[in-house]
Amino acid sequence: MLDSAFQACIRACSDCALACHTCAAACLGEDDVKKMARCIALDLDCAAICELAAGAMARNSELARQICQLCAEVCRQCGEECGKHPHEHCQQCARACQACAEACERMAA
Repeated sequence: MLDSAFQACIRACSDCALACHTCAAACLGEDDVKKMARCIALDLDCAAICELAAGAMARNSELARQICQLCAEVCRQCGEECGKHPHEHCQQCARACQACAEACERMAA
């Protein structure tokens, strides 16, 4: 059974991955998709690393802490980019990225 710290971080990673996938899909529907290219790319990278981190923690991987550290860094970059855009899906994603980065930093410490 996973301890509560792992469970909280897994939840934050899962929530962030969902927010990133949602944001990327919504960005593709924006009028100026080209302007959203970096946001979309970071959303996809962030979702992927969040899913990897959640899986690593779920199986108690010996690499979980290192993966969480990288996940925190990617979440910070994605959150900063999403935070630059006024769209609600970007703002929601930025908040999820911030929460995940904080949870992963605690896990990596």
